[in-house]
Amino acid sequence: MSAARAQPATATEPVIGLIGGYGDVGGHAARFLRRLGGHRLRVGGRDLAAARRFVRDELHGEAEAVPVDCHDDGALDRFAAGCHVLVNCSGPSRSIADRAAWAASRAGAHYIDAGGDDALHRLLGPDATARGRAVVLSAGLRPGLTGLLPRWAAHAFDQVRSLTAYLAVLDRFTRTAADDYVRGADDGVTRPLAAWRDGPRPRTLTRRTGVTLPFLPAEATLLPYLDTEGVRLAEALGLSHGDWHTALVGEHVRVAFDRVHTLDREQAVTALCEAARLDAAGRTPFAVFLAQLDGVVDGTPASRTVLCRGPGSGELTGAVTALSAVAAARGEVPPGRHFAADVLDPVTTINRLRAGPVPVTLSLLDTTIDRLSLVEEGVL
Repeated sequence: MSAARAQPATATEPVIGLIGGYGDVGGHAARFLRRLGGHRLRVGGRDLAAARRFVRDELHGEAEAVPVDCHDDGALDRFAAGCHVLVNCSGPSRSIADRAAWAASRAGAHYIDAGGDDALHRLLGPDATARGRAVVLSAGLRPGLTGLLPRWAAHAFDQVRSLTAYLAVLDRFTRTAADDYVRGADDGVTRPLAAWRDGPRPRTLTRRTGVTLPFLPAEATLLPYLDTEGVRLAEALGLSHGDWHTALVGEHVRVAFDRVHTLDREQAVTALCEAARLDAAGRTPFAVFLAQLDGVVDGTPASRTVLCRGPGSGELTGAVTALSAVAAARGEVPPGRHFAADVLDPVTTINRLRAGPVPVTLSLLDTTIDRLSLVEEGVL
């Protein structure tokens, strides 16, 4: 659904500054924020000319372009000055570390990070959220939307007992995203083949090939994993059973995933980017998230399936980043350090996503994933 065009911002509206605001994720976040309105935008990056072109061509001049280098504390402070919310869409996360977050703290601004996982959460102490400030990390597709959607669906249940989730993405891998993925696997944020069985249980599941899932254009290879977002979600919902899978529909990416752990970091990042480029060539990018929740509704055992289908990882990550910034600007996020999936109101956020400019399908279906597959086969 397309949103109505926003009215021009006024000088009294809060300023949202986006570092890396003309990049893949930042550009989508900036476009989303411009369409929502209610704030002024500041778009920054190392290339001022590129920022100015983006503001002129993509935001119709409705933002200011300001140079910023996220490795220069002075430049970060100048960019953050006057911002109500500072958003980091640059990366890789480990390269920037906590520099942008501390710049937000010095400016008295809330801080949103499209990436920024557990390592950044550990780096930021209580001083980073002084004076009523909020820090929101992992504000993307995964982690982020993949943790929000099951919480949104859980409102339909009296109790949720188990969850089975699949995320399939056919899109290019930016070097930033690929680097964050490789580092996440190295530092224990993601544990392959692990699952939740009343607690984390390693090496519980196995990889499966040739699997048919609804809404995917081809058979998938399933790579089970348990990440820290899944652990927090399982604890929040009181799950006894939880399985999460990456569903690969591209042959080149599947091969690259198998090779990642045998390569050094730079080689692994290059391999993932090249594989994703080859798989996506000539095909329309997409992201599909399916999650089946089993539990109790009105005292009766029931199953529901969440479907989220969007145009790609960049657009959905940018949308979640933008919605996190809006929530912080409107005072909806309490002070402190948070992960987006844990702190954003699921119902409000999903409603805003539905009403926003990103063409996304969001449904809660009264059936199981297996039955959805049978329906699709019958239709075909």
